[in-house]
Amino acid sequence: MARRNAAPQLRPPHVGCRSRQVKVVQNPDLCTGHGRCYALVPELFGDDEFGHGYVLGDGTLAPEQVAAAQRAVAACPERAITLVDD
Repeated sequence: MARRNAAPQLRPPHVGCRSRQVKVVQNPDLCTGHGRCYALVPELFGDDEFGHGYVLGDGTLAPEQVAAAQRAVAACPERAITLVDD
């Protein structure tokens, strides 16, 4: 029996489809301040005075930003970051 990988699926829905936008969303209740998001992708994430990350702007991604956002999703040990259809 094949073993399932516990890592989240990193393909955001409808990437490349012009009728939908992809957004990066961070759940502040899950973030514990590891800082990987803003260390890896400072153009999409900032940090507050306690070291907790947050999404810069409204989170809407340009097509060329999706791969960087996927790296942040994969790097977050608390799984506080997701990509969603807008």
